[in-house]
Amino acid sequence: MGELDTGTEDLLGRVDDGVAVLTMSRPERRNALSGAMLSALGTTLARLEVDDDVGCVVVTGAGGAFCAGGDVKDMAEVNEAPDGRRITLDERIHLQRLDQRATSGRLYEMPKPTIAMVSGAAAGAGMSIALACDLRYGAERAVFTTAFARVGFAGDYGGTWFLTRLVGPAKARELYFLSPRLDASEALALGLFNGVFPDERLEDETMAVARRLAAGPRVAYRYMKENLNRAVRGELGECLDMEAAHHIRTGLTEDHREAAAAFVEKREPVFKGR
Repeated sequence: MGELDTGTEDLLGRVDDGVAVLTMSRPERRNALSGAMLSALGTTLARLEVDDDVGCVVVTGAGGAFCAGGDVKDMAEVNEAPDGRRITLDERIHLQRLDQRATSGRLYEMPKPTIAMVSGAAAGAGMSIALACDLRYGAERAVFTTAFARVGFAGDYGGTWFLTRLVGPAKARELYFLSPRLDASEALALGLFNGVFPDERLEDETMAVARRLAAGPRVAYRYMKENLNRAVRGELGECLDMEAAHHIRTGLTEDHREAAAAFVEKREPVFKGR
């Protein structure tokens, strides 16, 4: 196991058997997002995206919570730049766009499987970050809530886009407008969780899936994920054309040849990500 230097104690990182685990760590604030955490999350995800030693990324939170979203107590500070001058509205919007693309955007688009391990409450932008991941596994005590209406915000970090595609537009509107608290079983029934486990088993169960993905055919996963993302936002014809190109491309990999040989020899394949 190797530790990752994220540059801040607000975000902890380690690599375990090809799985990078990023832990949002402000337990006294239920891991509410800080500027340091968001900056570190963006830069660390960018490094992991091109790290050949990492085949899967898991995002989680410390102290029994996932992430409470934006830190309401610190929101007044975003109006000032480090030099003390007042940040303009246009600057704030631009910075927010950069942060969102570097975090939620990269979790969704990076060519490696991403997993949210939700041990407790995921609210607001914290819920959005969880929804940005390819897979989500929760503890029985986990809770999802959009929360934005309760603090007079429209919502950020891609939550409206992800939620609409996961549960449909009508249900997404309900969850945003009324902001109910969804317990783990309700979230599972809606398809927001891929699995729910007893609190004490969550990490073992999630890491078992993550290690399986990290040991899998990484080139195939890269193109598989691109196909799936394009299927969500693209036309059928475009999806069919892209599938054809990616299917032929992955058929030329060492991993495919190894899997074909293993099938004939009735054994498990050993993938090398090439």
